[in-house]
Amino acid sequence: MRRLETPRLILRAPRAEDFPRYAEFAADPITQEHLGGVQAESDAWRTFAATLGAWQLTDAAMFAVEEKSSGLWIGRLGPWKPHQWPVKEVGWGLHRSAEGKGYALEAAVASIDYVFAELGWERVDHLIADDNTRSQALARRLGSVPGEEKRMPGSLSEHQVCAWGQTRDEWLARREQFDVLVPRSL
Repeated sequence: MRRLETPRLILRAPRAEDFPRYAEFAADPITQEHLGGVQAESDAWRTFAATLGAWQLTDAAMFAVEEKSSGLWIGRLGPWKPHQWPVKEVGWGLHRSAEGKGYALEAAVASIDYVFAELGWERVDHLIADDNTRSQALARRLGSVPGEEKRMPGSLSEHQVCAWGQTRDEWLARREQFDVLVPRSL
């Protein structure tokens, strides 16, 4: 199974024991503002199970993010390309207790390295709503720039988002700036 480590985080497959923290994350109106809205526990279970199922069905499944110092599940982040998804994405969402610590940047750097080195992607995108300024700031810090507007698939089709992205060559040209944060694996 795929597993990545950064100085402070473990990125791994989701496990059943992650669900209580995932349910808290899914029920939080602040963390869910740009992730489809608050979910009841039964809906959160299905979303959680879908993420785990993506690990079995594809090579682009979000990692469970675990804080090394506490062993706590603190979010889900990484490659995402479910059926009919408009782009090959590295997406993110962290439990509110993990915000403001630089974890999203750290895990995103490791995930972008992974999709280029291991999955062979030539481009990575992040689907971000126009009013999600915090995710835009992270994308910008990663070196991604806004591109085309994309319509989400299925039940999310009423949502149009911007695909912030960059190519593999663009990433590699600026990767050195993250070497202290996440030692290079490429």
